[in-house]
Amino acid sequence: MTTEMQEITITEDKPLLTGQADSSKDAELAARILLDQGQEHSVETPHGVLHVTLHGTRNSRRPAILTFHDVGLDSKSCFLPLFKFEEMQEIVKNFTLIHIDAPGQEDGAPIYPAGYQYPSMETIAEMIPAVLQFFNFRTVIGVGVGAGAYILTKFTLANPESVEGLVLVNIDTNARGWMDWAAQKLSSVTSSLTEQIMSHLFSQEELSSNADVVQFHRERINKAPHLLNIELFWKTYNSRRDLNLDRSSTFKCPVMLVVGDQAPYEDAAVECNSKLDPTTTSFLKMADAGGLPQLTQPAKLTEAFKYFIQGMGYMASSCMTRLSRSRTTSLSSSYSMEGSRSRTLSQGSQGGQMPPSPSQTMEVSC
Repeated sequence: MTTEMQEITITEDKPLLTGQADSSKDAELAARILLDQGQEHSVETPHGVLHVTLHGTRNSRRPAILTFHDVGLDSKSCFLPLFKFEEMQEIVKNFTLIHIDAPGQEDGAPIYPAGYQYPSMETIAEMIPAVLQFFNFRTVIGVGVGAGAYILTKFTLANPESVEGLVLVNIDTNARGWMDWAAQKLSSVTSSLTEQIMSHLFSQEELSSNADVVQFHRERINKAPHLLNIELFWKTYNSRRDLNLDRSSTFKCPVMLVVGDQAPYEDAAVECNSKLDPTTTSFLKMADAGGLPQLTQPAKLTEAFKYFIQGMGYMASSCMTRLSRSRTTSLSSSYSMEGSRSRTLSQGSQGGQMPPSPSQTMEVSC
């Protein structure tokens, strides 16, 4: 009887202890997965609901990095390769990431009914303050691509106190002219929606070579169940207004403009650079980067982004990466108004502000 009782006791105790250990491991694994995949939120704004994904803790002692994607992409497809890049982790672990999806653009979004009035670019920009309030962040560092760059520009101009720095990839601040409008009308007749968006995202050289990244995004857009929503965002972007930027009334924060040397919006980015204050603007033109440098050249963009953040007074102790040590001269900036004198992008500053400097034009060829 005693032996039987002892056996029963052992049999009862063992599963209980194992279950407790498994429960602890499961909780730890779930926490890691949640941190890796991000916390998804539906944020109510005065103009509707936004799908927002947050990575990291809500540490409001530093600005959050807030991203906004381009047409034909969502926050994951636009930014995941960049922020998952190994050398970007030094930045990611020091800042909270807030990824905003434009209305109806996230994966699994419900399809809008026929005749739905999609919000304008200005209205979408007006939805962003509610996101900051929801997560209790006073300021952000904005990172926008294409349509997202335009939206973050509108937001920054209307809320200068909320933005400490701005990274704009493939920015076009101009409204579409009559020639652009006519070309778009012709394209809508002769090309599918997918091909129109692909021509917006990638250079002609990339489309001709049909690289893996081009094939992936063409198939992804083609098969998107919410293609109608994507079309509405596309039409809204093509109906954007001219931002009328000039050096006398422009950004109060440091700005870094980024464009690939073969990007469809290379000329537009160059024009935007000419309109901004040269003492607070950096222009990064990336060689062999194509239309989406954050996907094709994450190492170069990570290095430039790290310098940009250091120039704002954050991560001052960050070490130069292997890319920087081997190609320091590739990230040089030339004094466009004062001859050929040059310096690296890495800058120190006091008080979280970028120090006054001449306009920086960087030709990255590493």
